[in-house]
Amino acid sequence: MLRARDSIGMVDREARGRLLIAGSVALLGAAMLLSLSVGPTGITLASLPRVLVALFTGSDDAAVAREYLVLVDLRLPRTLLGAFVGASLAVAGAMMQGLFRNPLADPGLIGVSSGAALAAVATIALGNTFAAPWVKIFGVYALPFAAFFGGLAATFVLVSVAGRHGQLMVGTLLLAGIAIGALAGALTGLLSYTSDDRELRDLTLWSMGSLSGASWPKVIATLPFAVAVALAVPRLVRGLNGFLLGEAEAFHMGIDVEATKRLAIAISAAAVGAAVAVAGVVGFVGIVIPHVIRLIAGPDHRFVLPAGALLGAALVLVADVAARMIVRPAELPLGIIMAAIGAPVFLHLVTRRGIGGVE
Repeated sequence: MLRARDSIGMVDREARGRLLIAGSVALLGAAMLLSLSVGPTGITLASLPRVLVALFTGSDDAAVAREYLVLVDLRLPRTLLGAFVGASLAVAGAMMQGLFRNPLADPGLIGVSSGAALAAVATIALGNTFAAPWVKIFGVYALPFAAFFGGLAATFVLVSVAGRHGQLMVGTLLLAGIAIGALAGALTGLLSYTSDDRELRDLTLWSMGSLSGASWPKVIATLPFAVAVALAVPRLVRGLNGFLLGEAEAFHMGIDVEATKRLAIAISAAAVGAAVAVAGVVGFVGIVIPHVIRLIAGPDHRFVLPAGALLGAALVLVADVAARMIVRPAELPLGIIMAAIGAPVFLHLVTRRGIGGVE
């Protein structure tokens, strides 16, 4: 009887998981259409046919040129970049929660976000002194490049500290990540304290997160990371599912435990580093989205990872539309909107549903 009930429960969860993925695809499609259609200029997707006709006929109509600029050069890269940021943070959060077997884990737990933020703040605060050669070489891309390499550096330190005899100890990873994050936060605070008013404003705005700097070069720069995440996720599903039972059990199931841990850490670092580099610090996506999915479809990473990517992308796009429209023609930082959305949802999950383990 118990086995029959377990079997029925697994079938129900699998059905819910497939339905969730289908619904997530629809939600992401709707969020992308919303992102492309809504903005302070009042231009909508109804202008797209005119833009396409003008593009193929070579028309130089000023009104159509303005519509092309808004739809193709501003909103489309912003939409693609927002989808990448949301998907990357949600997938990284799901992988960290599976690796640590803790639904409170998020991408910032291993210090990647803090390392990226420290490098970005250093570029802003020291851009006219020590970091001047870096800024001169990379120009407008100095900040995102610095953030990405800062995230990688934090990951390298983390793996060096947590690695013992070719093994990554999960407990040491957690503690080392917290220590690296605290140290990076202290150095970031020191740089903020020594910054002038202009630098302080710049680094404050960057730390709140925004997609306002989206451009086609940034979209192209994120493509390798998007491809890497998409290729790695299927390889991690079985290993992360095995980790739900424990490392020893996963090993006896034939899973290469160390390879799985290293791949999960590397992909999370690359995804989070790239996301922070192009959008700044955006919170709550990596915690809330995976946990909501587990409440609906269970802990099976066959559904948690792809549904997380889809829903994370949709959530960031909707939040970005709100950031653009609430105080138009000005723009709110994306991080403020995400905190306003994510914090109440997270509190509800904690107080009403309970978060005591991976469900």
